[in-house]
Amino acid sequence: MASSAAALGLTWALVLCAQPAAAQQQSAAAAPAPDAAPEDKAPPDRQTWAVHGQLTNIWQYHPGFSSAFQGPQSFDHRSAVNETIDATLYAGAAPWSGGEFWVNYEINQGFAPSDTHGVAGYVNGEGAKVGHRTPYTRFQRVFFRQTIDLGGKSRTVDADLNQLAGTSTEDSLIFTAGKFDVTDVFDVNKYANEPRKDFLNWALVNTGSFDYASDAWGYTYGASLEWASGDWTTRAGFFDLSTTPNATALTPDLSQFQLDGELERRFKLWDRDGKIAVTLFQSHGRMGTFGDALVLAKQTGETPDTAGVRHFATRSGIAFNLEQSLTDDIGLFARGGIDEAGVEPYEYTDIDRTIAGGISVSGKIWSRDDDTIGLAGVTNWIGRQHIAYLASGGLGIIIGDGALPRPAPEEILEAYYNFAAVRQVHLTFDTQLIDNPAYNAERGPVIVIGARLHAEI
Repeated sequence: MASSAAALGLTWALVLCAQPAAAQQQSAAAAPAPDAAPEDKAPPDRQTWAVHGQLTNIWQYHPGFSSAFQGPQSFDHRSAVNETIDATLYAGAAPWSGGEFWVNYEINQGFAPSDTHGVAGYVNGEGAKVGHRTPYTRFQRVFFRQTIDLGGKSRTVDADLNQLAGTSTEDSLIFTAGKFDVTDVFDVNKYANEPRKDFLNWALVNTGSFDYASDAWGYTYGASLEWASGDWTTRAGFFDLSTTPNATALTPDLSQFQLDGELERRFKLWDRDGKIAVTLFQSHGRMGTFGDALVLAKQTGETPDTAGVRHFATRSGIAFNLEQSLTDDIGLFARGGIDEAGVEPYEYTDIDRTIAGGISVSGKIWSRDDDTIGLAGVTNWIGRQHIAYLASGGLGIIIGDGALPRPAPEEILEAYYNFAAVRQVHLTFDTQLIDNPAYNAERGPVIVIGARLHAEI
């Protein structure tokens, strides 16, 4: 408890330090009068620097559940309470027009349920694969972004975390390079994208089969280029893979890497904004196939392990990401994806196929403007050889029950209520129901009840 108090104290010190910049942000990004036409909006003053802070504390409890057996990477069948906390200091500056340099210094502490094991669609999007009892710090993002205006209508860019207020044109080029999260740029969805604010489940905040390059905390070195033209945006990226699957260290010489591409189309449906994006990835690195691991295990009489059959190979996948506004206060989203099921997942989680969808409802409907309700479901699945590998005792990135006598799709339902407690402080109540955790019909269902405190300035 003493270490948690220390982390909280330091967090609030960071937040308080951010207040002067927040005041600048509020002035710079002040909204026009509600009755003003869009073309009459006064553009915000261009910010030249900003400092922000955020705190996220997640508490989760799950009761005991039915479990015929327990493996080395199983979700704990006994009741448990877990807590994670992270705090971030964001500092940004504009060295010249269109350019932004950002640094994110982060504090982490705690353990997610079952130490981030046991469910492919994992239950805590803020729970890194590296848990610690005491607070530790890291520079998670250090990147540069350059926006080049190409013409078209002028649009307002609001101040946000890792974004300075200003204006740009509808058509533009955006170049980003440094250390950041691939999903800062790719697979973005306005209704399900931020575990500090909306859904917590990994397979809802991102496409579960999108095996994007990252270290164990979700960040990597690389570069991306975005070209926006009218209703279309094309994105491409080059990113560093970790040294081995699910490792904490990134490949120092970029000899293992990932290529990402995305095509986004924005549209109007029933006079409401919508968007669909198709994302492709291809990873190049030392990876093993489940077939080779099973053959070697049969020859040696040992448990199959992809680490023993790794060689330089590629792994590809494709995903789609849809968002659609139904009214001013209700939006729908959907995601789906598939990747090469015979090759081991490298970075994210043990999902070969996924389909997800949900709804987000603004509290404006019941006169709580800053509240949000979300409800979503997801089904995850793996390929035939992947099933055989787990059934023979093999371990994946975060799952592995030691056996798999009755494989079944992993099905998850999540609901949350994000309550705006006071200005810039939100309290969220979250419930997740997981059937067939880790594709195992012999275990579960699992219920995870959570509460999230999030403060941001």
